[in-house]
Amino acid sequence: MSGAGVPTARGSFSPEAIRRGMLLYAVTDRAWLDGRTLAGCVREAIAGGATFVQLREKDLTTEEIVAEAAEIIPVCRAAGVPFVIDDDVEAARRSGADGVHVGQSDTACAEARSVLGPEAIVGVSAQTVEEALAAQAAGADYLGVGAMYGTPTKPDAVDVTFEELARICAAVDIPVAAIGGINARTMGSLAGTGVDGAAVVSAIFAAEDIEAATRELRRLAEAAVGSR
Repeated sequence: MSGAGVPTARGSFSPEAIRRGMLLYAVTDRAWLDGRTLAGCVREAIAGGATFVQLREKDLTTEEIVAEAAEIIPVCRAAGVPFVIDDDVEAARRSGADGVHVGQSDTACAEARSVLGPEAIVGVSAQTVEEALAAQAAGADYLGVGAMYGTPTKPDAVDVTFEELARICAAVDIPVAAIGGINARTMGSLAGTGVDGAAVVSAIFAAEDIEAATRELRRLAEAAVGSR
């Protein structure tokens, strides 16, 4: 830790810090850059109140992801915000990211943990109580559950009902972020589910004023789930 209490290396985030990070979890999408840099957009999102950042860029190579991460990691570290990479464990290892978010499979979580080590953050996607419990047993630090609403970023995602989201939250001890179609209009629907927060893509990165959009989302997230 630095003298200011800001994490400076992988392994600096406690389980409590990871849970707090779920409140407003920003997931990148280069489709909305419109001439801006991804690191600059992340900086604006954090300034607006984003509490966690995931680099999710399916069309980039591992080398390109590592290069993007090198620009984003200092931004996140300076703010004490956890930073993970979607799916690409090798990119996470090479870049020094705080961890990785992996899909639902029997081995993905354990394999990520074996590569990145016990201090890395490993998040896992889940859509059922059974998947959630399996991920927790495999050592996941948090779950991403969805899609809660239809979303163009993941057209093949199977929707999760709010009843199932509530059952997942009740069944596991690790934090849960809802994902898929969460925006300023839908954020309030998370109230009462037991979720720790929301992962947001286009409602942040498609905004013309990312900082202002994120600030409003943070306000709404705190109103919906911040009292848990």
